[in-house]
Amino acid sequence: QVQLVESGGGLVQAGGSLRLSCTASGSFFSIMAWFRQSPGKQRELVAQLIGSGTTTYVDSVKGRFTISRDNAKNTVYLEMNSLKPEDTAVYYCMGRTINNIYWGQGTQVTVAS
Repeated sequence: QVQLVESGGGLVQAGGSLRLSCTASGSFFSIMAWFRQSPGKQRELVAQLIGSGTTTYVDSVKGRFTISRDNAKNTVYLEMNSLKPEDTAVYYCMGRTINNIYWGQGTQVTVAS
């Protein structure tokens, strides 16, 4: 059974930091990514890690967020620094195999001003 389980969300003051974790099981994912969705908005790609290390970020988080992967733990992380109220959203982990895309259940990140 393929599963992606996120953790690490919460409430933080503006300027603070959080680290999200996504532990994968049941398959190998060639692409791992973090998306986010806030009320009334479409889900957007925040960061992705392709293959052995190519990373991309949405412009609004460049220089503040870092995606990384620990293959031994089958876990992908999103380190979020200098958080802003506009980063408030439900964050979703996504894993892509050759044939399918899988999603985690989401974790809420709230940044208070």
